[in-house]
Amino acid sequence: MEKKITIAIDAMGGDNSPNKTIEGLSIFLKKNIQKKDFFINLYGDKNKIEPELNKFSISKEFIKVVHSDSEVSDDETPLTAVKNSKNTSMWNCIHSQKEGDADISLSAGNTGVLLVISRMILKMMSQLSKPALAGLWPNRNGMNVVLDLGANIECNDDNLVEFAELGSALYKSLYPHDKPLVSLLNVGSEEIKGTEILKKAYRKLNDLSDENNFIFKGYIEGNKIMDGDTNVIVTDGFTGNVALKTAEGTAKFITDNLKKSLTSNILTKISLIFSYFALKKFKNKLDPRKYNGAIFLGLNGPVVKSHGGTDAIGFYHSINLCYKIVKGNLLDQIRNNLDHLDNEKQ
Repeated sequence: MEKKITIAIDAMGGDNSPNKTIEGLSIFLKKNIQKKDFFINLYGDKNKIEPELNKFSISKEFIKVVHSDSEVSDDETPLTAVKNSKNTSMWNCIHSQKEGDADISLSAGNTGVLLVISRMILKMMSQLSKPALAGLWPNRNGMNVVLDLGANIECNDDNLVEFAELGSALYKSLYPHDKPLVSLLNVGSEEIKGTEILKKAYRKLNDLSDENNFIFKGYIEGNKIMDGDTNVIVTDGFTGNVALKTAEGTAKFITDNLKKSLTSNILTKISLIFSYFALKKFKNKLDPRKYNGAIFLGLNGPVVKSHGGTDAIGFYHSINLCYKIVKGNLLDQIRNNLDHLDNEKQ
């Protein structure tokens, strides 16, 4: 019998939890219950989780609740939280992977604490010097993997090459029928532009490029990220985080002002009737909840960080992302890519 995919969820992390985490779980179960190839371990306060399970009529057939005495607060620093993190829902969730009780972990809790605890418990893969935080962004043809989004403020050329291997492995696990197309984020597309670190990374990625692993497409500018000519964008954590926040702010600005413009008077409200389905499709494309879930790569086990302020629908998408990552054998994809990198270094 094929082993079930086991997802460990910190049910107490983020705003309005465990209500939103359990409601998000109920959406996932309704959409995937016929597959019967997964199991969910919920970590948190049983006295708060059980009423939510009853509220959404969730059967215990596919889930187990593991009681945790406490939870990590949003205002804790990584240093203080690590000292007091034992037996929190977040710690127990991540630790379950180390014990072999789960294939992947998910939390909407404190980002800094989650990254520190994850690295402390799961440890780095031996071939890597730094982990990376990757996210999914929509493009014209489908989806981009973008990394690093903030785990590492400063990176050298070897770090960027490793991120390319991690990002392309993630892309292959999520979209096994597509080929990873890697680009380096830069201030221009010409080879002579950029820092020395970027130029060194460019040369190394160009040498690594092949049909079996990933195809290197060169530099990409920020205004070209959504064009769909590439699907793995590599950068340092400082630049990646700025780009992420800018993209999120721009998407919100566009949707908010479009809504305001289309409801400003009776004529625009009438026009809204005729363009309803096109606008709905547009809004759905930019809905940040569909892309909720940053993936911590480079550890001996994948960890997904859900946005703390997302709702149940956003959390459902994070659970679904976890399922797809394990289904796509992410760790095997990463190991294959790192073997490819090691062979090139020899």
